[in-house]
Amino acid sequence: MPLLTGKTVIVSGVGAGLGHQVASAVVRDGGNAVLGARTEANLAKSAAGIDPGGTRTAYRATDITDEGQCEALAALARERFGAIDAVVQVAAWDSHFGGLEDADFTTWQSVVDVNLLGTLRMTRACLPALKAAGGGSVVFIGTQSAVAAPSQVRQAAYAASKGALTSAMYSLARELGPYRIRVNTVLPGWMWGPPVQAYVRFSAQTEGVPEDEVLARLSERMALPELATDADVADAAVFLASDRARAITGQSLLVNAGELMR
Repeated sequence: MPLLTGKTVIVSGVGAGLGHQVASAVVRDGGNAVLGARTEANLAKSAAGIDPGGTRTAYRATDITDEGQCEALAALARERFGAIDAVVQVAAWDSHFGGLEDADFTTWQSVVDVNLLGTLRMTRACLPALKAAGGGSVVFIGTQSAVAAPSQVRQAAYAASKGALTSAMYSLARELGPYRIRVNTVLPGWMWGPPVQAYVRFSAQTEGVPEDEVLARLSERMALPELATDADVADAAVFLASDRARAITGQSLLVNAGELMR
């Protein structure tokens, strides 16, 4: 039986990359996917690609820094499919680069508002429905850089905000456990999808070398001889969202082809 038969899953941050792959995996594995992101055109394109008939998807433009919009997305899920069984939090601000010395703390505050507080807003908006369903699953998409900073790029604000989210996960797992709501985090490393593809192209152009050479430098650090993909991370998130992971909560799962082992 597919992992999510009869389940309804909210997926935040659906664009061309990981969010789309998570929503696609939800439908592939028998569930209903309710898609949220700031840009409605991206949502419509993703939903049409996943579910051309529109019977197992719904979407609403959602900015997770706005509590009312989070509540509206949760309401859409209940109106359309009658319940919320899981929420996978992909939405993130990951495009701010730099460290402490050159930090613009106003921008840092905005990154935290999206990656930490926005994720918590969306989670809280789903709690009434998760409780009404007798339990469910919350899956945060974190990042390996929260526990081991990469040498190639500096994203201190992103790493710090996701590290805070992972820390919050432990408290939420305790708080929500009595309602049979599980809370876990997936920590991707280098993940082959649109952002990493763009990084490889940019590095190759800047260095004047073939893209394969840049990709090989990334892959050589992996225990497995290739990068994990967006789809690999999506599969891990869907597993944690499913009843197959019913005894797993408060855990962080690295999906990184073995680059970092803990």
